[in-house]
Amino acid sequence: MHSTIAGSFVRSGVYMDMNERQIALSVLESLREDLAYARLNNGSRILDVADFRQYLYEQMGRIRTTAHVTEALFGNGNGHGPRPHQQ
Repeated sequence: MHSTIAGSFVRSGVYMDMNERQIALSVLESLREDLAYARLNNGSRILDVADFRQYLYEQMGRIRTTAHVTEALFGNGNGHGPRPHQQ
């Protein structure tokens, strides 16, 4: 039984190890909670799939911006500080 279920997950391309599954569940739970109060950058509520897609793009943009700023300020996370500027 277990091998049949595992085989089904692998064949359908959705196999996740425990860490991946926990991260995915955490992200989805947070998203579900956020959507109750979510607003787009223009202040409107999320009413349909197009709004939801826009909300996701806006959130991804915020995450990318934060990551770029953090890397510029504190380095690339390897403990060696900011990366030297390319010349």
